[in-house]
Formats: sequence, structure tokens, C-alpha cells
Amino acid sequence: MLATIRHPASATADAPTLVIAHGLYGSARNWGVIARRLADRREVVAVDMRNHGDSPRFPVQGYPEMAADLAEVIESLGAPVDLLGHSMGGKAAMQLALTRPGLIRRLVVADIAPVAYSHDDPALRAFFLQSLDLRQHPPRWKLNLAALEAEMPKIVGWPGTQGLFPNPALFLTGAESRYVRAEHRETIRTLFPKARFAKIPGAGHWLHAEKPREFEETVRVFLEA
Repeated sequence: MLATIRHPASATADAPTLVIAHGLYGSARNWGVIARRLADRREVVAVDMRNHGDSPRFPVQGYPEMAADLAEVIESLGAPVDLLGHSMGGKAAMQLALTRPGLIRRLVVADIAPVAYSHDDPALRAFFLQSLDLRQHPPRWKLNLAALEAEMPKIVGWPGTQGLFPNPALFLTGAESRYVRAEHRETIRTLFPKARFAKIPGAGHWLHAEKPREFEETVRVFLEA
């Protein structure tokens, strides 16, 4: 099963558990500050996706496999949960929502759409150093770089999954990002008929890192609506 970092509710938990799935080259620990702040009324569980962090290594990095990983975590916690995914993690979250909607109460997709992309974001490089384990001698990458490179067409692509997620879904984007465009909305609404859209001013693709307070508050309002 995927490695997780659990943030117990700081008060009596009166809301469903929130599961967070990071993006490509990220990790559960990248979400520590936001996870702890959102854990005021609920348990928050951040995962290391396969081939990232402390999770198992596999030769495959497709969205059906990543969704199955998330399903295993959610079933161990007790469904339904709220699910938040950023970028690659957002696509895995959408895949799970479309194929096993009963596991998810509310869905938050951060700056990604259910479409194929080109791999052209130089900002990804900044996340490499966060996955370098300097406690090891010599230091080692906490990424399965060979598998991620081999599977990159799947990661930036989209398997064309059909289905329908009947529950509320928030598509939260950075106002300066081009990952979720106006022409994507029809596709999103077909698959997620209760989709809502929101933008965070002054943020790009890494909106949770660039505007963490605004990101946290927007997610909180949606989950508690």
C-alpha cells in the first residue's frame, strides 16, 4: 500500500477524512502545512504516490494503477472520503472518481483537466531537489526516475476514461496557469456534472505552494459547504 502521512484532527473529527494526492515529483511531505491546517475538523492523510517518496516502486505509472492505489488507501480508512489531487494526483483522483464514485464524497482537482498535455513545464525541476534524501550516504533520489521517464507518455496523457461522478467537484486553478482552459470545461462538465470552477489570483500551476492560505481557504469553503 502507498506510504502515508497522517494528520489527526486537532479537535473532534466531525467531517470525512481528506486524502491528498500530490503531483509528479512531489511527495506527501510537500503538503504538510496545508494538511495540518485543514486537520482542525477532520483527519487529513497525504499519500506518496507510487514511485515517489517512501511508496513502493513499480514499472507502471498509468492512471488506472494510480487510482487503484488510492482506492486501497481509502478503503483502509473507511469510505467515503474527500479527495484532493494536484496535477498528476488530480488525474489519478479523477480516474478514481469516474470509476469508483462511491469512495468519494467531494472531489477537489487542483490545476489539471482530464485531457492530454505536452511535457513542457520547467518548474517541475524545482521539485527534484525536494525528493533528494540527503540523510543517505551517498544521497539518493526518493523517486523511481527510470520508471517515471519510461511512463511519461501515460503521465502527461489521459486514458480517455468514461463515466460520471455525481457528487460535487471543485476544479481549482491558478489564474496564471494554462493547464485548465476554457475549452476544457465542456469535457469536465460532461464527466463531472456538479463541477464548480475557481481561480486563485496571482498563482500558477503550483498554486498550493504559491498561495497556500488562499488555496487552503478555498478548499475549506468547498468541503464544508
